Amino acid sequence: MKCSLPQANYVTPCLWAIKVCASSVTVGAALGKSGITRFVLNLLSPYTTRNTKAVRAATEALSSLLKSKWNSRRAVECGYIRRLLKLYDDWHQRDTKNKYIPIQRALLKCIKNITNLQKGKEAFRENDGMRVLLVTSQDCGSSPNLQPVTRLATQIMRKCYPKQRLPLLSLQSCFSFVLPNAAHSHVMGGPSETLQEDVAAKGNEEQDDEDEAENEESGFSEEEDDLETDLSRLKPNPEFDRPVEELKQYEILCPELDGYFQGSDSDDQSLIQDNASCSMFFGPSAPLHQKDSREWQRDSVREDPEKQHNLFRNRKPRQTPASSPGNEGENVSKGLPKNHCTHYDKASIMNHLKENMKQGLLNIQRDLSRINTDLQNTKAQSVTSEKYAGTPGPSWAIGGEHKYQNTGNKLVKMWKEIIPFHDQYVYTIKAEETKAVSGYKTLAFPDYWGHMPPRYQEPLMSQWNGGQRAKVFEDIQRFVNPGDVLNRVVFDTESPSLVMSGDDTSLNFFSKFESGNLRKAIQIRKYEYDLIMNADINTNLHHQWFYFEISGMRAGIPYRFNVINCEKTNSQFNYGMQPVMYSVHEALCGRAHWVRVGSDIYYYKNHYCTRGAEEKGQKAIAYYTLTFTVTFQHSKDVCYLAYHYPYTYSALMTHLHLLEQSLNPDQIYFKHQVLCSTLGGNNCPVITITASPEPQPEKLQQFWDRQYVVLTGRVHPGESNASWVMKGTLEFLISNNPIACCLRDTYIFKIIPMLNPDGVINGCHRCSLSGEDLNRQWSEPSPDLHPTIYHTKGLLSYMRSIGRIPLVFCDYHGHSRKKNVFMYGCSLKETLWQSKSSIDTATLKEDIGYRAIPRALEKICPAFTISRCCFLVQKSREATARVVVWREIGVLRSYTMESTYCGCDQGKYNGLQIGTRELEETGAKFCTALLKLKKDVFSCSTWLIQNSSLPDLDNELHNVKHMSHSNVCEDDEPPCPEEIDYYTDNCSEEEDDPIDLTTEADESSEDELCC
Repeated sequence: MKCSLPQANYVTPCLWAIKVCASSVTVGAALGKSGITRFVLNLLSPYTTRNTKAVRAATEALSSLLKSKWNSRRAVECGYIRRLLKLYDDWHQRDTKNKYIPIQRALLKCIKNITNLQKGKEAFRENDGMRVLLVTSQDCGSSPNLQPVTRLATQIMRKCYPKQRLPLLSLQSCFSFVLPNAAHSHVMGGPSETLQEDVAAKGNEEQDDEDEAENEESGFSEEEDDLETDLSRLKPNPEFDRPVEELKQYEILCPELDGYFQGSDSDDQSLIQDNASCSMFFGPSAPLHQKDSREWQRDSVREDPEKQHNLFRNRKPRQTPASSPGNEGENVSKGLPKNHCTHYDKASIMNHLKENMKQGLLNIQRDLSRINTDLQNTKAQSVTSEKYAGTPGPSWAIGGEHKYQNTGNKLVKMWKEIIPFHDQYVYTIKAEETKAVSGYKTLAFPDYWGHMPPRYQEPLMSQWNGGQRAKVFEDIQRFVNPGDVLNRVVFDTESPSLVMSGDDTSLNFFSKFESGNLRKAIQIRKYEYDLIMNADINTNLHHQWFYFEISGMRAGIPYRFNVINCEKTNSQFNYGMQPVMYSVHEALCGRAHWVRVGSDIYYYKNHYCTRGAEEKGQKAIAYYTLTFTVTFQHSKDVCYLAYHYPYTYSALMTHLHLLEQSLNPDQIYFKHQVLCSTLGGNNCPVITITASPEPQPEKLQQFWDRQYVVLTGRVHPGESNASWVMKGTLEFLISNNPIACCLRDTYIFKIIPMLNPDGVINGCHRCSLSGEDLNRQWSEPSPDLHPTIYHTKGLLSYMRSIGRIPLVFCDYHGHSRKKNVFMYGCSLKETLWQSKSSIDTATLKEDIGYRAIPRALEKICPAFTISRCCFLVQKSREATARVVVWREIGVLRSYTMESTYCGCDQGKYNGLQIGTRELEETGAKFCTALLKLKKDVFSCSTWLIQNSSLPDLDNELHNVKHMSHSNVCEDDEPPCPEEIDYYTDNCSEEEDDPIDLTTEADESSEDELCC
């Protein structure tokens, strides 16, 4: 080739041959050692309209040679980066007609291969490569012809952006909890003890593998060998994990089997006395349907007269360890908590409520300052949800002659009549009893005031191609022009004394309330903020859930928010999902809704990471950014932003209390008991619902013969959608709907609506206070570290020990990576078929009734799809509730029901985001589907058969083997139009333009090579 200069017709084919040969890294390194790399570089020239075929061949050959690390290192040492950047800039600026895009792209590929080395990245930054590529990429705009060039330039810039650690002192949660017992009595890291590791000087030269902690049934990468093929482990093998004698303590949680039903007698004062001493369940002191609704609320809310009337003024963090078996009272079974019921003092409760409202409104009166609005065509001023010391309720006031107290009472009375099963007074009391590690002192206004789903449905958010790139360019501007970045901390949970500047353009943030999660807020530009979520307590992981308050905004201005420490490699935010927002201004105008908000929503990998974990046997964590823009409607409003519709522990306890008080005990058997105390000292409720029996012996026998249905939820605290589904289930079961009545006559429902109260209270996403995923502890739960799982499994084991194995078990979850509602179950044969096992399944017998409920839901639940359902048993899931209850308890129909955070892509709700109304509907429809399991009960009512819309599954369930299986190893979404992870190679060899060497040689014969 050297001898052929300057004859282009000989040199060009040689260059294409070098490109092909150098595709082998070994051959490329050998060619580089012979000096060919420098020779090819010298063939490149600035922009010219002559010899373009030869120039392109030279750039393509050079890019192949630079795939060798040896050649790339030599290129860095010889300063190739500077020369390549100048050549690229020159070709880009002067090729105004975009005729030579392949040459620009080939030059960028040369730079990309060099920057695979850490020294190459450093050289790229030292030679102002970030600015060069940013300016040229912005010049490209949205031109379709230039997209390949822009995409590759963006990838190079993102890869070369210096890796940084998060702007935190420690990755550990800013809250810690001392675990019980000597072996666990240490704090698992804290802000002052474990400093964040510096980013290693040596960056990764190849793509890092990413692990994620998705739901119990997440769509993460998983090989087929994860499927269980051991027949001994696939066959249900019921066995007890503790002595049978110990299981007798759970007898008290099944009072319906004792034949004692006088608890529904409103005049039985002895029952109240029993409740106050040792009973495990709560019972109303009088029949509610005979009293004024306001009166029963005041009478029945539990209150300790010795507690201070100011709910939150002197509230302190409380760390109460989980109940220790056998030390909580003489009349309480081992391992179960003592009763918390007390006598009700109407006078003290009335004084308590009046004092709270009076004190709160006096504080508000002193602090009136914000929210201008129009209420009933009157000019008014409203002040909302400031962090008033000692204010239990909302903060508002209306100008004019009205008294503040009267106005507040009128608003509360008006709104409480609109939202069913919600009462601000009861919520305040329940919130006071809640124990939080953070010791919050404020109630979030949405939780206090309540939520009503809007009448309209919200569509999936669309994205425009190139939007993510525009956001990435704004991020890169921080590096290129650091002087434009404010980098001002405006909120820090670890610095409560942080003094805000007098600049009224800055937003105010707050998150110290129940379920709140925002650790730090940093103002980047005038209307842009970086947000950092807090890790789960006693961990440095699981960043997804956020819930915080914002105030001080200006109407009509787009504010950009960047949540910069997300962990999952993909999100439904890339496929139409929006966060939710609650406006206090709108709520006081009668529109108390959580609504979907945000535009320009994208989710992508950022430059933050943590290293140094390799020494501890851990992988480095790479973080992702969730960015969205919100334009607020009202100036000086107070708004709340959340990942999904919040549902707090206090809301659950309020809901259960009001449900119990609203029903007729002569018709509905409703028992609210305490399963156990959590690590944080909160009660884990267990609810029993069925139809009250009649006193005739034959009716009592039918009552005792009813089968059990066990439902659980919220084991992962960030999955608030599971609680909304559970809310729909509870309200449906106590309703007067004929199907609900039939269900109560047929089944006994045992419901544990919140398995992880501590996590929910403290704003965690996945773990409990022990720092562990409770849905991975079902095989061997610890009574000290996992009390709710331990006692739930104990209750199920007790049912089996007395021959009352539940007919159905279902654990409600939420899913962040898929749309719709779907279920996971357990099937021996389907697992063997999917794993292509050599075991002859024809000899195996299996009841295929596990598909009955999913098939029924497909017909009656608009959000449900059976195409996403999966009935495979995986090794990595063997410690989850679904598998353990199926294998050890022997429940055939053991499910996990997953509800999307996002929306639906099929059925009635196709193209719509899911809301609380649809989630509650799902909970009700699940109950309806249970009717299919008991056809014989329909004989009493043909109407139910005709109107329940249940399908005939008898023939469908015999074709299981030929049905498609949901692939749990992959997301159900197509690849994003723009790369989420910049290490994904868009320019692999397979994507290169095809090369016809004969054509290239013929066309280049007219070129005259000039060197």
